[in-house]
Amino acid sequence: MLTWDASYEMALALRDAHPNVDLEQVSTGMLYEWVIALPDFADDPALVNEAMLVAILQEWYEETDGV
Repeated sequence: MLTWDASYEMALALRDAHPNVDLEQVSTGMLYEWVIALPDFADDPALVNEAMLVAILQEWYEETDGV
């Protein structure tokens, strides 16, 4: 189960779900929609804030940098 506190795990799930995405083009709105659509997402969508989304995006970027 993925919760907003699991930014690294969410980043990995998003990387797998969207392998060819240009992270430079991902908005926080897009990221939010993708996160809540993940099959293992099990948190309250209303609890998110921009800092959480930025943390997820940062983790995702770090996991794909150099790939």
